[in-house]
Amino acid sequence: MQVAVIGAGAGGCYYGGRLLRAGHDLTFIGRQPHVDAINAHGLLLDTKSFKGHLPAKAATDTTALNPPDLVLVCVKSADTEQAGRSLVGRLRPDTSVLSLQNGVDNAPRLGAVTGHAVIQVVVYVGSDMAGPGHVRHHGGGDLAIGPSAASEALAQTLEAAGVHTTIADDIDKTLWSKLIINCAFNALSAVGGISYGPMLEVEGTRDVVIRAVQE
Repeated sequence: MQVAVIGAGAGGCYYGGRLLRAGHDLTFIGRQPHVDAINAHGLLLDTKSFKGHLPAKAATDTTALNPPDLVLVCVKSADTEQAGRSLVGRLRPDTSVLSLQNGVDNAPRLGAVTGHAVIQVVVYVGSDMAGPGHVRHHGGGDLAIGPSAASEALAQTLEAAGVHTTIADDIDKTLWSKLIINCAFNALSAVGGISYGPMLEVEGTRDVVIRAVQE
């Protein structure tokens, strides 16, 4: 498949890297340092079971992007409309667009800008950019995608790339569940300057998390 990743950050590069390893043709749209590194050396995918450079194309905008079979939108929520505008006129009617973003309203926002159907996705992965063009995987990687005519085929493609994917019966409920949990865990982690594991070992933290989720 011809795949475009809009937002070549930790999430986009991880899932793009998985698809690269499975033999798909990837184009990453991202910031200049990552674009230069990917074009020069390929994407460095760094996981517990694999570490190596994977040949790929990259650019800072979609100007030269050919209409892809699949688009993964992986930008931050504040950049959703800008990402959508960059795709106008560059999608085929049968192009599948997936919103791999935190939050609950990105897919409708993308659809409004592009005039194209967008499939909502809930992402469960721990990864970061360890350097230009270097994505490092820490754990997880499952996806839950919303129902659509293309979802079954997309799930099979992702599974073949080593990404466990389920089709959620109620994707809105799944999106909101993740948001609620993020509100509890991420806020405490940020305020305390501490990662999840050690944070939960602090006396009283679990009670605070539970109360935040209940609220």
